[in-house]
Amino acid sequence: MGEDEDKGYTVEDRRYLHLSEEEKAKVRKQGGSEEAAKEAAAEEAFQEASQKAAAEADKKAQASPFPGVTFSSFIFSLSSSAFVGLGAIPDPNTGKVEKNLPLVKQTIDLLGVLRDKTRNNLTQEEATLFDHLLYDLRMSYVREVG
Repeated sequence: MGEDEDKGYTVEDRRYLHLSEEEKAKVRKQGGSEEAAKEAAAEEAFQEASQKAAAEADKKAQASPFPGVTFSSFIFSLSSSAFVGLGAIPDPNTGKVEKNLPLVKQTIDLLGVLRDKTRNNLTQEEATLFDHLLYDLRMSYVREVG
């Protein structure tokens, strides 16, 4: 049993993908197997495609017309839709001034719930912005209703 244990064996990883560029070049020079050559070609094609996709995604991200999403921009978005429903600003899609008071009431209620749930979790600037927008929306709604 002692002699059998001393007869070690060697494990050689023949997969090509894990090799560095220098090791891949060495395998190519040594005339590695067909399988290794196919794997090398596939790996190179994959890397080129990955780099191209990453470059396109980066280009799209830079060209995006939308600013980063912040809590303030989220609140502005909701309040803007309420002001559109109040007829204070024209609908960006149609350019027409239309009133939809039930939708405005629902949006104001939603903002009120959101304000209650975020109390003491906002920065001073966010809290001030939120309170002023909500107040302005509520007063505008009351003027429209009656």
